[in-house]
Amino acid sequence: MSRKPHHYFPCGNTAKGYYSLYEAVLEGINQVFLLEGGSRGARSLCIQSVSETLRANGESLDILHCPFHPDWLEGLLLTDKGIALLDCDVSEIRKFVSADAIQVIVMETENNQLLPADRKGVLTARVAAEYEKAYAAFSASLKAHDDIEDIYISQMDFSEADQLAQRLIQTFYGEQTAGKTAVVKHRFLGAATPDGAADFIPNLTADIKKRYFIKGRAGSGKSTMLKKIAAAGADKGFDVEIYHCGFDPNSLDMVILRELGLAIFDSTAPHEYEPEKESDEIVDMYDLCIAPGTDEAFSAEIDRTTQAYKEKMKDGITYLSKAKSMLDELERGKGCAEEGQFQRVCSILVSEITE
Repeated sequence: MSRKPHHYFPCGNTAKGYYSLYEAVLEGINQVFLLEGGSRGARSLCIQSVSETLRANGESLDILHCPFHPDWLEGLLLTDKGIALLDCDVSEIRKFVSADAIQVIVMETENNQLLPADRKGVLTARVAAEYEKAYAAFSASLKAHDDIEDIYISQMDFSEADQLAQRLIQTFYGEQTAGKTAVVKHRFLGAATPDGAADFIPNLTADIKKRYFIKGRAGSGKSTMLKKIAAAGADKGFDVEIYHCGFDPNSLDMVILRELGLAIFDSTAPHEYEPEKESDEIVDMYDLCIAPGTDEAFSAEIDRTTQAYKEKMKDGITYLSKAKSMLDELERGKGCAEEGQFQRVCSILVSEITE
């Protein structure tokens, strides 16, 4: 029986710059259909059309989203079959997939709308410049975020945090082992986009029986605890989905153990959720691990650094939005595929993928 598609980001606009997890995302993929030609938007629509047909045919899919443009898809995966359909603009694909495993499918377009070469060059350079400014702003925001973390770290009971992690590990796994080698997957559950922060936590956890919502502050040990839970699961042979923070990829935001029906995630801004099911449970790191009164004792410093963090994040999103506007102009200059050609390419892809 097929499942509903899982949605996530394979790469992100982060405080470390453009950060790709494609090497991990494509692990286990042995056949790639690479879609070329036409505009990025047209290729995205093709990926969407193919995904809908495959879904109607009973296939289980992963849908890969693009952090540069909210309307674009970067590809889809049929992980059970080791097959991927990917957009050619993701340049790192060829680093992680052998040439023998790649089959190129070209979408031809009419050329009467092409931009002059000099205008295209100017726009391309300006897009790159806006991304660099965005990454610099996110880096400055991370510095302010680290300053906030330092406050809470100084007031943290590390022994209690470790005991909490061990209690959850015992609750999750007990003495169970899976009796196999774990499959560990690395992804982004969210990303900074031109429209602001986006995430797919509701989609990714929709069919999970037991969800743990981690509350707390920056520096209260949320990511460290997630790393310990993920490592323990992998050591016991359980498949682990590890979701990295779209702001700081060195941090984790969520761990899913689908074999056990468990998910635990950072439920603080910008992906703050509240329990909806009776089985949902809150783990409050601030109450459990941070000295009482820390918010009040350091309120002035926390307010100052939080304001700096938010301002730089806002600046970064503004730069991404400017880049998107220029990408849209570039898109309009790439020509359009005829309806018949579009449908033929979609049909070819569905046939090739399902044969």
